[in-house]
Amino acid sequence: MLAITNSSDLVLSDSQGGSPWAVKNNISSMGVVAVLLDTGNFVLQSPNGTSIWQSFDHPTDTILPGTRIYLSQKARVVRRLIAWKGPTDPSTGDFSLGLDPNSNLQLVIWHRTMPYLRLNILDDASVGGGIYKNTIFYEAIAGTSRDGFYYEFSVSDGSPYARLMLDHMGALRTLSWNNHSSWTTVFEHPASSCDLYGSCGPFSYCDNTGAAATCRCLDGFESAGLNISRGCRRTKQLECGKQSHFVTLPKMKLPDKFLHVLNRSFHECTTECSNNCSCTAYACTNLSSNGAMADQSRCLLWTGELVDTGKYSNYDDNLHLRLANSPVRKNIKLVKIVLPTMACVLILACLLVGIFKYRASKRKKRNINNGSMLGYLSSSNEIGGEHLDFSFVSFEDIATATDNFSESKQIGSGGFGKVYKGILQGDNDVAIKRLSKGSGQGIEEFRNEIILIAKLQHKNLVRLLGCCIFGDERLLIYEYLPNKSLDAFLFDNMCLIGLHASK
Repeated sequence: MLAITNSSDLVLSDSQGGSPWAVKNNISSMGVVAVLLDTGNFVLQSPNGTSIWQSFDHPTDTILPGTRIYLSQKARVVRRLIAWKGPTDPSTGDFSLGLDPNSNLQLVIWHRTMPYLRLNILDDASVGGGIYKNTIFYEAIAGTSRDGFYYEFSVSDGSPYARLMLDHMGALRTLSWNNHSSWTTVFEHPASSCDLYGSCGPFSYCDNTGAAATCRCLDGFESAGLNISRGCRRTKQLECGKQSHFVTLPKMKLPDKFLHVLNRSFHECTTECSNNCSCTAYACTNLSSNGAMADQSRCLLWTGELVDTGKYSNYDDNLHLRLANSPVRKNIKLVKIVLPTMACVLILACLLVGIFKYRASKRKKRNINNGSMLGYLSSSNEIGGEHLDFSFVSFEDIATATDNFSESKQIGSGGFGKVYKGILQGDNDVAIKRLSKGSGQGIEEFRNEIILIAKLQHKNLVRLLGCCIFGDERLLIYEYLPNKSLDAFLFDNMCLIGLHASK
């Protein structure tokens, strides 16, 4: 039987008249009443409505939505969440949830006096949440205020009934009331066996980012034996006075057994660890200000072994791990200089070889064409070994001189082909005859014209300046006549007027 005595004490009595539980208020006030609020909070109130005692301040194994319990006040642990001894035995069990007495920055589930599960290191307002059936379901806030360190549990509007419970097996479970009038577990810690305190051994971590949680070695470490749960060892040992560097490991559950250094910026925290050769890792976070904390930074340092480390996809902390410099790393600066230099030299060499081969190919092709023309012309008995006073011109130069044989450069045409005006080296205007590929007489005419003009070189005749044979192409290069040829004057009536006998 639960009753309020005349001295305003709340007393639980059994059938034998004993009092296994009581609340001593030491308030001599009549009219004290007990009220069970809609939130589930059982409150002892004075006549003026002042709360004398409330159950939310004295949780056992359960926290209801809206509950804020203070786990420490003035740096002193004042209460814990205590699990039942069994599923139906409400007596004190072996597991409890509370602050680490050595640090107010982390919550620990204890098995008697030994850590069983350690939650991530807190800042001044660590928030954890969960989504259940596509709805924001709950939010757990661990933070500090002027009254001390608190833990608060709440649910979103429209959510089903919920509670946070530490069960008799040491699991911290979030429960939801379902349509079958029973409690369903929607979230649970630990989620895997490697979440348990120190289960992966020193310098290893529980990786929860994959399909199944597994123990892995930290970067720069290797397994110390066949069983990785025994931990990992460095691939290269740290030595005081020897050079070292830090690697950043993201999304980490930070290790246990840290030193909290106050009032340090990130740069100062890095320097603090760098200057201490015993420092194996550090982490730093700038905390949000709520007016309750004098120290607005969280610089954490580790010396010796790193234990109880994890990796979670929804965590935000970076762990900066110290590793010894390897011989390869000592030469990184040299490699950074040598590799780009070698790459540039190699690229330049390839370009030079390519240019050389390209020019050699053009020269070879030109020599072949020139040789073909010489052989072609020297086979004529009419020329024999006489010296030819004209040059061989490449097809590329001719194409350039005529804008790739554009119509604007064309100055004549006939059954033999087309004639183009062009400018070759020395800014000399030339007339270029391109024999038609479709003419069956083109090749023979080309041969005959070279032979004829070569034998008739005269200052009063148009001069043959050169020729070209390129594949099926046959081209002749003549001296350009700016005033047209004689036939234009002989057969054009307008031009004939200009040829008066008096002239």
